[in-house]
Amino acid sequence: MISYYYSKKASDSLEVLKKYRVGSWVHVEKPTEDEIAELVERHNLDEDLLVDAQDPYEVPRVENEDKYTYFYTRVPVKNNDIVQTMPILVVVSEDFVLTLTQKSLPLWDRFITEKIDIHTTQKTKFFFQIFFEVANMYNRFMNQIRRDLQQSTESFGAISNKDIVQFVRYESTLNNFLSALIPTNVSLDNLLTGKYLKLYEDDKDFIEDIFLMNEQLIASCKSNLRAISNIRDAYSTIMTNNLNRVIKILTVLTIVLTIPTMVASFYGMNVGIPGSGSPISFLIIIVGAFLLSGLVLLGFGMKGWLR
Repeated sequence: MISYYYSKKASDSLEVLKKYRVGSWVHVEKPTEDEIAELVERHNLDEDLLVDAQDPYEVPRVENEDKYTYFYTRVPVKNNDIVQTMPILVVVSEDFVLTLTQKSLPLWDRFITEKIDIHTTQKTKFFFQIFFEVANMYNRFMNQIRRDLQQSTESFGAISNKDIVQFVRYESTLNNFLSALIPTNVSLDNLLTGKYLKLYEDDKDFIEDIFLMNEQLIASCKSNLRAISNIRDAYSTIMTNNLNRVIKILTVLTIVLTIPTMVASFYGMNVGIPGSGSPISFLIIIVGAFLLSGLVLLGFGMKGWLR
């Protein structure tokens, strides 16, 4: 689907256009082959570069082709409680800004519903606003992951298998974030050279702000990955310690219960054993067996095996 939006002045609301106009925002969602062909023919865009934006594994990069700047990046999306990243393409030309994505995103809704003021005729500023909002999307997901990890560290003993699975998902998510943010920052750094876009001093400041935000996100990703690794190692140590304790207690119980079993076995043989003819022999055997077990149990307790 191809949509056109236009806004020129600060007082203007975002206007939905029925057809293309110079200075408009061309927004494309899940385009068909015919729509790709229409974009190529009408705006003289590179078909291969447009098709690349539909590759779910496309990596962030920047390309310059016939006075068009193609900037690929990835944005975080939540799908069935799993956070992933998907590619988006932003094209900046002298006449328009084009965005292309494979699905509807909250990012676009914020622009379309005018929660963010944009002027489509100010193409470079609009371009940077998009990437500023992308960084904010990463930041929101990162804050949620950080809060969940902090809650987990406050209750190591209550961590369940479900929590461990969630940690694995977080680890995968954070690695995906790093795979998107690091090359995106490389591309933003390339923009500062002025090779791809004509930049003014305010534009350079905007790029530097986005670059620093992404750097902080990258550092946060790495910090959270270390936290997950530490939590997993701590939990593994706790579980190993608990398992060793259970094995030790079971071993003590096995030894203690073996003593009355052995004594009873002796008196179960068809041979003469001292005390077997006494009328209170059964009581003597029971008391003696459990007395020996009690002494062994006391010895283990003194050595600290029961702690």
